[in-house]
Amino acid sequence: MPNPHDFHTPQPSYTRDELLRSSDGGYFGPGNAQLPAPPMLMMDRITDISLDGGEFGKGHIVGKLDIAPSQWFFDCHYRGDAVMPPTLGLDAMWQMVGYWLGWSGSPGKGRAIGVGEVEVTGVVTPGTRHVRYEVAMRMVRRGKLVLGIADGRVLADGVCVFTAKDMRVGLTKAVD
Repeated sequence: MPNPHDFHTPQPSYTRDELLRSSDGGYFGPGNAQLPAPPMLMMDRITDISLDGGEFGKGHIVGKLDIAPSQWFFDCHYRGDAVMPPTLGLDAMWQMVGYWLGWSGSPGKGRAIGVGEVEVTGVVTPGTRHVRYEVAMRMVRRGKLVLGIADGRVLADGVCVFTAKDMRVGLTKAVD
């Protein structure tokens, strides 16, 4: 598998256009990590990403999503009770762990493989302006198996509405 750093020089932040290029594939090299395309791309930008930051000092990533009342999930998730499904927040954080693994130099495509504990304490509504995802890497294994384990939280206009512990993302060879 190609080394992601042969195709991409890590940056400390990423714009929406850069994230969209990642969703096209090849951003970190053929067969390596990529983000999903809209509407499943659950962030508009990555404002901070590092190898040594975060609560555990093993790396972190912060993403943001601007909320508009017209977002696709408000109209189809519990009609008459418009909220962003918490599973989309979890998926966003899994996306970020996979992106971090590619960004940090590990080859392979990211696959969510589990989560230890999830707690939902609030909701994202059409009145919410911004969602912030904060993910702290707890453990990273590199070798034949590439695995990232992280804790994260989702904030709606600065208020924590969702936490997840032991989110696990593995990197696998691309499926033909």
